[in-house]
Amino acid sequence: MDPVMLARIQFGLTVGFHYIFPPLSIGLAWLIAWHLFRALKGTDEVASVSARFLSGLLAVTFVVGVATGITMEFQFGTNWASYSRFVGDIFGAPLAAEGVFAFFMESIFLGVLIFGWDRVSSRTRFISALMVALGSTLSGFWIIVANSWQQTPAGFRLAHGRAELTSFFEAVFNPSTVPRYLHTIDGALVTGALFVAGISAWYLLKGKNTEFAGRNLRLALVVAAVASMGQLVLGHYHAVQVAGTQPAKLAAFEGLWETRTHAPLLLFGIPDEEAETTRMAVTLPGLLSVGVSGSSATEIKGLKAFPKQDRPPVLPTFFSFHLMVALGFYFIGFSLLGILLWMEGRLEKTRLYLWLAVITIPLPFVANELGWVAAEIGRQPWAVYGILKTSDSISVKVPAWQILASIVMFSIVYALLFTAWVYLLKRKVAEGPKAGR
Repeated sequence: MDPVMLARIQFGLTVGFHYIFPPLSIGLAWLIAWHLFRALKGTDEVASVSARFLSGLLAVTFVVGVATGITMEFQFGTNWASYSRFVGDIFGAPLAAEGVFAFFMESIFLGVLIFGWDRVSSRTRFISALMVALGSTLSGFWIIVANSWQQTPAGFRLAHGRAELTSFFEAVFNPSTVPRYLHTIDGALVTGALFVAGISAWYLLKGKNTEFAGRNLRLALVVAAVASMGQLVLGHYHAVQVAGTQPAKLAAFEGLWETRTHAPLLLFGIPDEEAETTRMAVTLPGLLSVGVSGSSATEIKGLKAFPKQDRPPVLPTFFSFHLMVALGFYFIGFSLLGILLWMEGRLEKTRLYLWLAVITIPLPFVANELGWVAAEIGRQPWAVYGILKTSDSISVKVPAWQILASIVMFSIVYALLFTAWVYLLKRKVAEGPKAGR
């Protein structure tokens, strides 16, 4: 058993499972803040009811997210001790900032919403919801900072066998922080909106809470449409950054083997790593070069420009990226179709569309996971891009059998946690919304 591969599997399992919850928390938090803003005058009962109902769903999600996040961070000192020693001077700062400046704010004000709802004014509820939304969004920023530094390290020097911080500002705002953060937060808004849309559609199908469900479905579709179309711009912005800082990853995304100008944008294909070609390729000539710089004459590096040992695994990087993009276009089409039905007065009566909304609930979660897979596998074989190999990052004294045993244990515990989360969400949805004041 290869301890490096097992350690990667374990970290992928824990991070992948944890990442189910933060995007939903962020998306729900902003929807709750909007509802409570609408309820400030005290005349919009539906908005107050909506906020209270969604706060219950957020609380369940937040608790599971916290539990899984703590487990994830412990691994830096167990399976990845060599990595921690190398980057501890840099990596620890954003993680500490996330706890001090974001997590405490989010958790405290969520407590006000959940336990103090009937004891505080509508203004205090709104301020609390806004602080939860800002806290969760800020929390995401510091986590993205830490991960982005691994992708595009900056603001450091190599000394005494480790990376030492020379500029906190440069490390925080390294080349990939802003595009990755905007892309991630926008994905969270899509996740929250489509989650609420699916639940609202379920109520309409069952003929329950129809005023509440209709209002929330319409709001969710507007948010989903704006956010999913925003990903066209933000995704492009992120892709341009990847082209400039991680060209091997871009080549793997596009199944591009030869370095060339007028590089095509791949719509479909199956990369063959042995033959170093992409079979059954369907392309748009020149559009990759145009997308990167605005000119088809721009040269794009192919995978053959990099030594084989420095190339990312092409198949998982390629397919995770393309499936994520396909889901992004689906979200645009789904939300715009819903808005069209709304404008025609047929939204709440079109049962096929309502069932489609219910079925769509898990898809943004899948898209989030695919984006993470594409980003992380596309960075391989580097733990810190161009500086520290993943194979040099693991703890040398943790045997493979112990890592395997922990993977089995985590799988069992996470299966139970996921079952409990789904059960509690289903119970809250079955209970339905209650009075907001």
